[in-house]
Amino acid sequence: AELKKASKRLTCHKRYKIQKKIREHHRKVRKEAKKRGRKKPKKDPGVPSAAPFKEELLREAEQRKQRLEELKQKQKLNRQKEHEKRRKLEAKKNAAKIKEKAEGKDSSGKSKANINKMLDKNSKKSFCWELRKVIEASDVVLEVLDARDPMGCRCPQLEQAVTCSGGNKKLLLLLNKIDLVPKENLEKWLNYLKKEFPTVAFKSTTLMKDKTMEQFTRRRARVDSSRPTVCFGSSCLLKLLQEYGKTQNRPIQVGVVGFPNVGKSSIINSLKGLRVCNVGLTRGVTKSMQIVHVDKQTRMLDSPSITADPSNSALALALRSIIHTEQSGSADILEGVDAILNHCSKQEVMMCYSIPDFRNSEEFLTLLAQKRGMLKKGGVPDTENAAKMVLCDWTGAKISYHSQPPGSQTLPPYLTEDKIAEMQKCFNLKSLEEGNNNTVQALKYPSPASSIIFQSAGMTDGTIEENKVTEEASEWENMETSKEGEEEEEDFTESGDDQDDMEEEENDVEEVTRKAKLGKQLMSPTDSEEQIAESKGSHSVPFTSDTKPDEDDAYDFNTDYV
Repeated sequence: AELKKASKRLTCHKRYKIQKKIREHHRKVRKEAKKRGRKKPKKDPGVPSAAPFKEELLREAEQRKQRLEELKQKQKLNRQKEHEKRRKLEAKKNAAKIKEKAEGKDSSGKSKANINKMLDKNSKKSFCWELRKVIEASDVVLEVLDARDPMGCRCPQLEQAVTCSGGNKKLLLLLNKIDLVPKENLEKWLNYLKKEFPTVAFKSTTLMKDKTMEQFTRRRARVDSSRPTVCFGSSCLLKLLQEYGKTQNRPIQVGVVGFPNVGKSSIINSLKGLRVCNVGLTRGVTKSMQIVHVDKQTRMLDSPSITADPSNSALALALRSIIHTEQSGSADILEGVDAILNHCSKQEVMMCYSIPDFRNSEEFLTLLAQKRGMLKKGGVPDTENAAKMVLCDWTGAKISYHSQPPGSQTLPPYLTEDKIAEMQKCFNLKSLEEGNNNTVQALKYPSPASSIIFQSAGMTDGTIEENKVTEEASEWENMETSKEGEEEEEDFTESGDDQDDMEEEENDVEEVTRKAKLGKQLMSPTDSEEQIAESKGSHSVPFTSDTKPDEDDAYDFNTDYV
């Protein structure tokens, strides 16, 4: 939304005061002029008739005037020649572009290449390929789970790929964000998960900055903010990995994997003690494998997020899929918020967001938008931004909610007792349990009353193999076409400005007509603007009606009214 210009209205008191000051100033100036006396500007007396060589002096003055006029004309001609050269060059460029389009060698080929590059880097297939690289290169795979919904963060395809790989690969589970769940709930989940895989309780650092970043307090004391805040569970995890490395008699590589926003990069930063991996609230920040040396014996491999399978439930897709809130359509975001609200208690959500009772998700979002001041033009609640904020709250570390572990322990089909024993082999489970107990006792937890009870949807299916991924390139193509359209508009306006400058120097009347023509052209929508409108329209919510917009006011002669 464009900002309105500030009003230039003044109060009457202020306006009259200004007028009075101006009158006083003028009076003062007149007084001073009277004292000094008026001095008329002196006229040029010219050459006196009695002066010798009068005719020669007048001739020299005329010659000077002629020289100045000639210089001006030469400068004007040079400018015109330069403008003509520019015009010819632009005409040649335009002709070359038209030929390329006719021959099929248009710049659209370049744009398609750029789209392919973007897709290669940001596509789900590249994420799967990088994730596969991390799994193959690592000796220990560390699956990161959000402590608020550990079962929803588990990927059966990943666990099956690691356990059935045939090599000496180990799988560890890491419960992150343990400070956002009640203590009793955390202990239940640790007891449940350790029966399948070795599980580590962890609380990563937040608000960590780069080495180069420094803050200055009000007293000008230099504070080094590159050092992390308090981290819990890092010593226990490092000890476990170092002991496993000693049993192997070689340096080990630990791959950190998981769904988006579970804190994979934050864990590596916590273990290293510095911000070496990029982190952010948006999903899908990490796009390729990154190697970080924690010490001489252990290397951490950061990986992109697991891509959630589209066949999952709406709740799993809302919390675990890579949804770019800026690019995705409002329908997906609203559906995700609706799924979250359906899986938790209404009263607890009302207490958390401190809003009155609501009937459905739309009313919840309107009430939340009004409370947070998210309003569009005319005071209309901005439900889309409110929905984006809710999704960020639930995937980030802002809201405390917890899910209960299943009542009975049922092993997945790919896990047997032999596989469990194989995964627990070479790990010191006693020291792991002691470290987890120390971590649990050291932290402060929210009370069960302040935490929202959440119903988990179970394990989330993910796609690890590249062949099973379905790409969605339409968003990138729309973004690229909109960029091309903007560049075409800029070229058009620049050429128009050059032509206006030429017409100013040649003739004032032609300048006015040229500006009028340009005004008409700018008033009419260009092709690039239509492309931008189409690309924006592709992200909007589809709205169907019985009648077409062109036929609203049309009269149907086939219907007869009695």
